[in-house]
Amino acid sequence: MPRKIEKRQEMPEQEASQRILNFNEVPLGYTAEQAVLEAQRCLQCPTHPCIGGCPVNINIPAFIKLITQRDFSGALRKIQETNFLPAVCGRVCPQEEQCEEVCIVGKIDKPVAIGNLERFVADYAGKDIEVQKTTSSGMAAAVAIIGAGPAGISCSAELARRGYDVTIFEALHKPGGVLSYGIPEFRLPKDIVADEVKTISKLGVKIKLDTLVGSTYTFKELFEKGFKAVFIGVGAGAPIFLNVPGENAKGIYSANEFLTRFNLMKAYKFPEYDTPLPVYNDAVIIGGGNVAVDAARSALRLGVKRVRMLYRRTQSEMPARDEEKRHAMEEGIEIVELCSPKEFIQGDAGQLTGIICQKMKLETPDASGRPRPVPVNGATFKLTADMAIIAVGSRTNPFLLRQIEGLELNANGTVKVDETGQTSLKAVFAGGDITTGAATVIKAMGAGQSAAKAIDEYLKKEENGG
Repeated sequence: MPRKIEKRQEMPEQEASQRILNFNEVPLGYTAEQAVLEAQRCLQCPTHPCIGGCPVNINIPAFIKLITQRDFSGALRKIQETNFLPAVCGRVCPQEEQCEEVCIVGKIDKPVAIGNLERFVADYAGKDIEVQKTTSSGMAAAVAIIGAGPAGISCSAELARRGYDVTIFEALHKPGGVLSYGIPEFRLPKDIVADEVKTISKLGVKIKLDTLVGSTYTFKELFEKGFKAVFIGVGAGAPIFLNVPGENAKGIYSANEFLTRFNLMKAYKFPEYDTPLPVYNDAVIIGGGNVAVDAARSALRLGVKRVRMLYRRTQSEMPARDEEKRHAMEEGIEIVELCSPKEFIQGDAGQLTGIICQKMKLETPDASGRPRPVPVNGATFKLTADMAIIAVGSRTNPFLLRQIEGLELNANGTVKVDETGQTSLKAVFAGGDITTGAATVIKAMGAGQSAAKAIDEYLKKEENGG
């Protein structure tokens, strides 16, 4: 007799009317009972496609089975065999496009809520267990990691577990990279990030903050200090602008600046934190990805009366996660489809007063596989706005890269690497957004993990005479 698939356990959330008045996390998490019931939906199928759907290859069926046995600490240890940021990934990974997309249960009903279960065990058991070291490589060689974001954290943890002496150099005053400066508190609480970063410190990883490689130390000096290999994981944090007239008006921000001031520098706690953001009445966010949605929802919580998202395609083509789009619309954020800024209008003293928008239409798909937006001749309209946030993507920051002599780059400015993460320079590896352009947290972690294994193999080979 076929097994009955129980209804998916939906995670409780703050009501929209309440959450727009605070900065607390919107999803409230599973209870232990909900987690066990959801875990029991897993078929423990022999092919386990979910593992292949995970960029860091978590043994998903194994950790879920441990949840059904109420061994929550064991479930977390199983996850930590390959993932050092489970509480983060359970919250921000696009599971619906990865492990859950290929879940066999999803062919019958909603897939098993793998992300929710990962978040549950990390929150429930995270403070009670220590990360286990793997068998040591027998080496204590020093490795430098540039950047304390997802790629750097993953790479450093994997190397530390293998016995290496690892130091991370981070330019900002807090570790975490995009986890700290880019993703809002209501989606990823910063104490969660801090707790997960402590995990790698317990493995012996040293983190030097306020240290800008290329300025505090030159790249060459890292090797002079005795590091035997270097991993570059500085991400892609330089904003892309629209390059349309009036883009220098007061009240226009890049999403990078706005979210950094909001998240890392706690602008919403002014004057407790001395990073004020003016209170605007009418904000327009340009873009349709997760960063754009994060910016829109953050602006709303700062007290902006009206928030609209401007997107050149339709809502169905927006790359933001469905959950984030749903949350935004529940909170009253409007989506203006099929239009693109043509000009920003400046009023007295250069303040933004409005945006002239070009109407768009969709034609044959472009390289992304989505319908290509093209202008409708002569069709424009005006929107009022005293604030605009540009969230159309980011690119690599050339500050460090142009100081590394002989480092080969791709045409788009990313670092060129082979399948292991090795760059054109001996003993220099790279991974994450610095090699791919802006992508997901979990893909950056997977790249860091793969590079760590390649660094291990490289250093063993060097130790044995090449």
